[in-house]
Amino acid sequence: MRGETMGRVGAALRRVAPWAAQNADGAIALGLAITVGILGIMPEEIFGDEGEKIQNQLVSAATLVILALVATALLRDRLRQAPVEATITSGALSELPVRLARLEQIETLVTGTRRALDELQLVRVLASPLEIAQAHRDARSGTTRWSFKGGTGTFLRAVTLPECVVAARKDKRHLTVRIEIIDPTNNEVCEAYAHYRRSLADAPDVTGETWTTDRVRKESFATILAAFWHRQRYGLLDIGVGLSSTMTTFRWDLSASRVIMTIEDPNRAMTALAGTFYYESCDTELRLSLEQARRVPLESYKHVPLSDEPTVEEVQELFRGIELPLPRTYNDRDIVDIARKALRAKDPYELPQRT
Repeated sequence: MRGETMGRVGAALRRVAPWAAQNADGAIALGLAITVGILGIMPEEIFGDEGEKIQNQLVSAATLVILALVATALLRDRLRQAPVEATITSGALSELPVRLARLEQIETLVTGTRRALDELQLVRVLASPLEIAQAHRDARSGTTRWSFKGGTGTFLRAVTLPECVVAARKDKRHLTVRIEIIDPTNNEVCEAYAHYRRSLADAPDVTGETWTTDRVRKESFATILAAFWHRQRYGLLDIGVGLSSTMTTFRWDLSASRVIMTIEDPNRAMTALAGTFYYESCDTELRLSLEQARRVPLESYKHVPLSDEPTVEEVQELFRGIELPLPRTYNDRDIVDIARKALRAKDPYELPQRT
């Protein structure tokens, strides 16, 4: 039994010995503290006649030694920690500008991403003819400007231009219109556009006509005639027409409040409000594209007055005056057809009326 107890004590001492060796000053201070505690509670008689004096001296001496050992331990720990603290502090301080710069970059990235997401939320996909028609009505409401780029401008002269002029005249306000369409004198682009439209639908559209090169040419001539006709009848209308030698499969309609981009699919379109990145980009694109197009001299509108129902002679004189003569093969019937398309164009996207 005694041997077992001694074994346990030995095992405990072996476990404590490594710690005591690494922390000798602390171990000695701990041992002295225990000794002082024992001396403090021992009877004075044990130390003889002057037991109290001797006991106090022993306690005081041991206390001083303990304080010295504790101070030594603290100094040693501070010396050990100083290089580590210096390394950590110097490294952190040297990396601080880099980390602050990274934080600024991250903050800039987050701000830019948030702005981009906010703007993307304003680019809305229109998924039905009703939504597209409503978007055009909203765009026309109260607008002071309109920019168009597309094929021949059939919807523009059938709906957009007449309604915008009527609204502007009612409010007695200025209206700026910029139009870019296919050049009717460029046979190659007219053929390319007709082929593209036929490849999408070979059957006649809601106007009852199929797309041929001649139809493309007449539709573009009609848009030019409509621009002159409306300009002569509303003095606050500032209108310009550019003729493009290339075709596009998109149509842009941009007003003061929004932009609408449509394609030949009547169930698909995109719209974005003014002030968004998409709107500003489209505005820039339309301006630069029009600058590169062949300009129609609409400033000559006073030289060839047009009747409320333009005659064949008036139409011929108009196109000769702007150096855009009609094809020699056109007879009176063809010219009447152009005038009809200019002033009585049928909405190609008109929804069927419910009965």
